[in-house]
Amino acid sequence: MSDALDRPAPPGGPAPAHPTAVVAVLAFGGIVVSLMQTLVIPIVGQLPQYLNASASDTAWAITATLLAAAVATPVMGRLGDMYGKRRMLLLSMAMLVIGSVVAGLSDSLVPMIVGRALQGLSSGVIPLGISILRDELPAERLGSATAMISASLGVGGALGLPAAALIADNFDWHTLFWTSAALGVVALVLVLVTVPESRVRTGGRFDLPGAAGMAAGLVSLLLAISKGADWGWTSGTTLGLFAAAVVILLVWGFYELRVDQPLVDLRTTARPQVLITNLASVAIGFGMFSMSLVIPQLLQLPEETGYGLGQSLLAAGLVMAPSGLVMMALAPVSALLSRAKGPKITLMTGALIVAAGYGLNVLLMDEVWHFVLASCVIGAGIGFTYGAMPALIMGAVPASETGAANSLNTLMRSIGTSVASAVAGVVLAQMTTSFGPYTLPGEGGFRTVLALGAGAALLGFAIAAFIPRRRAATAAVGGTVPGKAAEASRA
Repeated sequence: MSDALDRPAPPGGPAPAHPTAVVAVLAFGGIVVSLMQTLVIPIVGQLPQYLNASASDTAWAITATLLAAAVATPVMGRLGDMYGKRRMLLLSMAMLVIGSVVAGLSDSLVPMIVGRALQGLSSGVIPLGISILRDELPAERLGSATAMISASLGVGGALGLPAAALIADNFDWHTLFWTSAALGVVALVLVLVTVPESRVRTGGRFDLPGAAGMAAGLVSLLLAISKGADWGWTSGTTLGLFAAAVVILLVWGFYELRVDQPLVDLRTTARPQVLITNLASVAIGFGMFSMSLVIPQLLQLPEETGYGLGQSLLAAGLVMAPSGLVMMALAPVSALLSRAKGPKITLMTGALIVAAGYGLNVLLMDEVWHFVLASCVIGAGIGFTYGAMPALIMGAVPASETGAANSLNTLMRSIGTSVASAVAGVVLAQMTTSFGPYTLPGEGGFRTVLALGAGAALLGFAIAAFIPRRRAATAAVGGTVPGKAAEASRA
């Protein structure tokens, strides 16, 4: 509960390390987890052959990761608040290693799906890392460190595609997962020796019925979104899952408001600063992912189409890579803007930059450098928004609920990316062109998806404009003791 007393953690873990080392290790962990999410992209087309299964069945290797991440992220955040964020961070990294080993040993569909689901359970690493920073760092360093950890999500995703393509082109496909396992072990060891256990805990009893209800609702919702195009958006299965999600989540919310120690404190979540930031996060997540859906495809389509550039998957990945570096480079700038003007202004600025990047890409689609430029502009905007959102959340919740609140915000972004994938799939499937015996997504379809990305970013800007301007939000970025800002906001 939000009224739970902060309790000191029992002694244990490494001696306090230099803050820079803690930030570097947590950022590395975030990069490793985000790399995992792009790991299978280069081999998606070959998975049916590798696993002796149909394409619709092997698609579960991606869907399983999405569903597992959706459930694990908020649960790990709450468990971190209760039993120790470092402990849950280590458990998350262990799931990544185990899942990578299982997938690395697999030659059939079921072990691959199990391995990918276990990898998805590691998705709470970034929000847990941000929450550890709030507990451990001095206030003046929190803003830049939070922005750096948030940027690691984009960095890993941008660098993961060319790295995975390079490995897939030159080695056996299992090497992708052995590489993931090795990186996971390195991250786990670094956390063990560097990151201290958080001193802030809520205690209490874990809300198992709440966790089960939330899992059932989220799985129903995301399954309908991610598989609706395959099953048909008006099919009984898709509509039934959407209906089940609505009913289950309504019942779950009714229960959470009445239980003494809920998984998600909905009263805290309903605070304007938290609620509006989470709504903006859905739109920003949509805007962020549209780039990843369009640019690699356009780069790889044959030049004979008139709009494709005929590049390899590796080349397409290399085009995307600079955007991740831009995110990391601008993390300190994002923090400085948040310190000077508040994270609300940073979020709105980032959303406008993302929209400008998409607008640029709608106009410039003829040369490789056009996509490098557009992706870097979009990456700059994402770096600003991803640094601002955790600051806004931490400025409105007590320290004892940081893990759960950051994890819920991460989940909102993931829902946005899932919706983006579904909408882009529908648009590109409807707006097609003939190319010899093949039917390909048309140029108009790609421009439409890019325009939708711009529109989503502008929607995020409009929603963020309603975030209350409070000293607490700025205090969480720098200026007061971490964990006290939320108490100030209640006054």
